[in-house]
Amino acid sequence: MTISEVSQKYGLPADTLRYYEKVGLIPPVNRKESGVRDYTETDCGWVEFIKCMRGAGLSIETLMEYVSLFRRGNRTLQKRKQLLIKERDALQQRVEQMQQTLNRLNHKIEVYEEKIVACEKKLLK
Repeated sequence: MTISEVSQKYGLPADTLRYYEKVGLIPPVNRKESGVRDYTETDCGWVEFIKCMRGAGLSIETLMEYVSLFRRGNRTLQKRKQLLIKERDALQQRVEQMQQTLNRLNHKIEVYEEKIVACEKKLLK
């Protein structure tokens, strides 16, 4: 796949894909004779993984550490697992905070709905 096809498929700007490659978040992408990047399924798997993890709030630095550990092979399995556990726990806290905020917003909206209904009843009298 070309960079524009990968960009469209994953909803990431081509500049972002180039940056991810430059900083090592995805492996160097093979190029055609013309110099155009030629993404493989494996490359796309990395793009999808990085996009997912960024969407979950993982920092570029954390992902760079993870990818660096991954490239060192199985001797880093425990370190990678610990890194993912730490990030999962942080994400779980953010989810809980967001749920509390959602609950609060829903309550405020209910209060406004009650006030609107009360105002409308007064208007109908």
